[in-house]
Amino acid sequence: MKLHEITLAATATCSALISGLFFAYTFSVNLGLHKLDDKTYLMAMQNINREILNPVFYSCFLGAPLLLIISSVLYFDLSSPKFYLILTACLSYIIGVLMITGTKNVPLNNQLNSFDISTASSDGIHRIRLLIEDPWVFWNNIRTVFSFITLVCLIISLIFFRSKD
Repeated sequence: MKLHEITLAATATCSALISGLFFAYTFSVNLGLHKLDDKTYLMAMQNINREILNPVFYSCFLGAPLLLIISSVLYFDLSSPKFYLILTACLSYIIGVLMITGTKNVPLNNQLNSFDISTASSDGIHRIRLLIEDPWVFWNNIRTVFSFITLVCLIISLIFFRSKD
């Protein structure tokens, strides 16, 4: 295997892991969390938001766009369908995953993290849940779609447009 092929395989792997994470949240985690009472929901989300900030998550979440950009450069050829698939994957991830996470989900996570459940009233707990849950789930679902688009483009580029040399 050549360096550009290894890079593209690593790109697909990181993208698949992140897509799987968002998929799991959309189709199981958020559904399960929704069934919890307000206080338990907020405590669970606070703990999840704190635990996810770890080197393994960051290496995939931030590694994917870095590898996508590198792959776009390595495969740059305006006449190649493979280049356009990789470019689409790159734009999909940067706009639909990275930007949405930074502008929508992270601010909600930070707002939730700064909320002191131990001193809040039941009304306050209910209000913060109403403020956080639906928008967070909505934007996560959008990230799920964009991360899936990213992954499909990468898989197609790997399977159908393999190097002949």
